[in-house]
Amino acid sequence: MEKPFVLFFSFFLVHLYALVILGATPKLERRGTPEAILGDVSKQAMSTERTAVAVRMPDLPEADGFPTLSSWELAAPLQFKSDWQGKNADPERETEVRLLWTPESLYLRFRVRYRVITVFSDAEPNGHRDQLWNRDVVETFLQPDPTHLRRYKEFEVSPNGFWIDLDIGPGEKHDLKSGLRRRVILNEAAKTWVAEMALPMKCLVERFDPAATWRVNFYRVEGAAEPRFYSAWRPTGTPAPNFHVPESFGQLIFRDTNAEGSSHLLRGAKLNHR
Repeated sequence: MEKPFVLFFSFFLVHLYALVILGATPKLERRGTPEAILGDVSKQAMSTERTAVAVRMPDLPEADGFPTLSSWELAAPLQFKSDWQGKNADPERETEVRLLWTPESLYLRFRVRYRVITVFSDAEPNGHRDQLWNRDVVETFLQPDPTHLRRYKEFEVSPNGFWIDLDIGPGEKHDLKSGLRRRVILNEAAKTWVAEMALPMKCLVERFDPAATWRVNFYRVEGAAEPRFYSAWRPTGTPAPNFHVPESFGQLIFRDTNAEGSSHLLRGAKLNHR
């Protein structure tokens, strides 16, 4: 009885080994197919869509304290034109964002294509306007400390230069009093408007570290009455329009223009001056 059992067990092991090898072989082959390789590349490209890059401003600012056009051209643009769910893309409402930094300031430049302009006609003498989001705005939510998911800073600017800044926390919001400065250019012929923001680093962090990774999202609202156009760089995916979804924020990293490869990667990102 022992010999047949040994033969049977050996036969079973041989077949099991063959099944394992033959079953694994197709999987190994599929990993090397062009379709699989292309899929890996796509996944890598998707990860870059989650990351915004702020480039160190190499030149002195203009007389009004904002970056020069040549500095802005070093900043790689990111674009979005879909709604807050990532659907219903509208090329005539595309938004482009560029970012620059110095140890003292974070600069943002929004270039917006629009169909209609709707703004408030009244604001405080310094341009501050509460509930600014009820008219056309560009917005950025910045989270320098990702360990506090529900705490972040909100900044908005309208096509006529009104602004608001808010310190957001769990179940609360307060005026940030950041010292934000802004510059707006409206081009009715081209149906574009440009909003530049200068945010003091001291309103964002106690001590700025360019090696840190922040979290960020960018938004756009157009229209006075529903259905309005609510657009987001990183879609929030909520059933109704809602930008306050920090889980959807992307990453913000800071790069030095003198770092190896940085200038090569970013050079040639031409700026549309209008």
